[in-house]
Amino acid sequence: MKRIAYSAVFIVSVFVSMVLVSGPGCAVIIPPGGGPRDSLPPQLVSANPKDSALNFKTNRIVLTFDEFVQLDQAYTEQLVVSPMPVNPPNIEGRLRTVSIKLRDSLEANTTYSINFGNSIKDVNEGTPFKNFTYVFSTGDKLDENGFGGKVILAENGKVDSTLIVVLHNNLNDTAVEKLRPRYFTRLDGKGNFRFRFLPSDTFNVFVLPNDYSKTYDDSTKMFAFINRPVFVNDTTGDVTLYAYQEEKEKPRPAATSSGNNQKKDKDQEQEDKRLKFTTNLSGNEQGLLDSLKFTFSRKLSTYDSTQIQLTDTNYTALGGVSFSLDTGRTKLTLAYAWPENTPFKLILAKTAVADSAGVNLPKADTLSFTTKRESDYGSIFLRFNNIDLAKNPVLQVMKGEELFQTIILTGKEWRQRLYEPGEYEMRILFDDNKNGKWDPGNYKLKKQPELVQTIPKKLSIRANWDNEDQLNF
Repeated sequence: MKRIAYSAVFIVSVFVSMVLVSGPGCAVIIPPGGGPRDSLPPQLVSANPKDSALNFKTNRIVLTFDEFVQLDQAYTEQLVVSPMPVNPPNIEGRLRTVSIKLRDSLEANTTYSINFGNSIKDVNEGTPFKNFTYVFSTGDKLDENGFGGKVILAENGKVDSTLIVVLHNNLNDTAVEKLRPRYFTRLDGKGNFRFRFLPSDTFNVFVLPNDYSKTYDDSTKMFAFINRPVFVNDTTGDVTLYAYQEEKEKPRPAATSSGNNQKKDKDQEQEDKRLKFTTNLSGNEQGLLDSLKFTFSRKLSTYDSTQIQLTDTNYTALGGVSFSLDTGRTKLTLAYAWPENTPFKLILAKTAVADSAGVNLPKADTLSFTTKRESDYGSIFLRFNNIDLAKNPVLQVMKGEELFQTIILTGKEWRQRLYEPGEYEMRILFDDNKNGKWDPGNYKLKKQPELVQTIPKKLSIRANWDNEDQLNF
C-alpha cells in the first residue's frame, strides 16, 4: 500500500512541476479531437481596395478571409475576368489572404469583375467560397446591367456545360473568327448563363468551346449565334441559343505500333491477308425487323450475289432476296421478309466476294440460324398531344447514343405492331426542309440549325405486351 501511494504522489508532483516550469507562455495547446465538420465556407473580412471600389487606380488587390484559405489547383480554369484581359492577372494564396496583381493597363470609366468560381477554399475541409466575385470601377460608377439565358444543343436537345458564351462589342461578322471576345461567361450544369456588371452597350452573342483562342476558327467547333446584335440595359430579357457543329470531326486513323516480337508480327500479317467477315446475328437468331448484315475486314472490289444463297433447311434456294453494298464497300446487306420462328441456312461460296487485291474468303461457309418469334417483340402505340404538325415533326428513337429509328409524323398517333424490347430515349426533330434528318446551321448564311426537343419520358418496351403512352407538347 505504501509503494502505491508513493508512486501516485510522485506522478502528480512531476506533472505540477512541469506546468510550473513551463509557465503559461510555453504551454502546448492540443486541439480536441473529433467534433463537427467545418462545413462553412471562408468569409471575406476585408479587401484592399474595398470591394465595389470606384475610381480604382492601383494594380494590386489583397483579399483577407476569416480563416486559412487555398486556391484550387485548377483555379485558372474557373477564373473569369471581365472585360477579358490580354494578360491574365497573377494570383497567389497565402495563409488568410489572396493577392491579385493586374498585368494589363486599366481602361478609363470601365467596370471590372473578377469571378473566382469555386476556386477559393478553406484549408481544412476544402469548402469553397462559391462564385465569389470582386468588382471595381475605374470611373465614378459601377455598371450593373445583367444579361443571360440558356444554351441547348440543337441536334439532341441536351446541354453541354463545358461551353461558354462570349460577347463582342465589335459588331463586324468576322470579329468572332479573328478577335478575342470582350466578355465571356460559363454555363451551369443546366445550360444556363448569366453576365453581370455589363455597360449599356450593343453586343453580338456567340457560343463556343472554352479553348485558348475563344474564336470560331474551325467549323468542327460547337457554335451558336443570335442573328441580330443585342442591346444590353437594365431591361434586357433572356435569350436561348442553339449550338451545333457545322461539320463533324473526321476520325483519325489508328496509330500503328512497331513491336519487337517479329514472329507475332509475321503471324498478324498473315492473318490480316485473309478476307474475313462478321454478321449481326445474335446467338444464331435473326430479328424479324432487321436485314442480315455482313461486315468485311477490307473494302470489297467485287461481290457476286448469285454465289450467296439463302435456303431452307433442305438447301432449297429462296426467292425475294435482295443485296446492297454500302458506299464504304465494307458492309453487305441481305434484305428478306422474315417469317417468325423459321430455320434458315445461308451459303457463301469462297469466291462470292473479293477485295482490291483479288483476295477471296478463306473457304466456303454455311451459316445456320432461326428467326425470332413475334412474341419476342412488343407492340407500341403513342399519342402526341398538342404537337404542331405544321413544323414537320420527326420522331427520333435513340438506343443509347445510336439513332435506332426515325419516324416522320403525319398525324398525332403512331403505332407499330412489332418492336424490339428495351428502353429507349425519344426526341422530336422539327424538320424545316423535310429531308427527314437534322441539319446544322451556317453562320455565314445566318441560317440557324434545325431544332430537336427531348422527350423526358423514356420509352420502355416489354416483350409480348401492348405498350401505350401519351406525350404532351
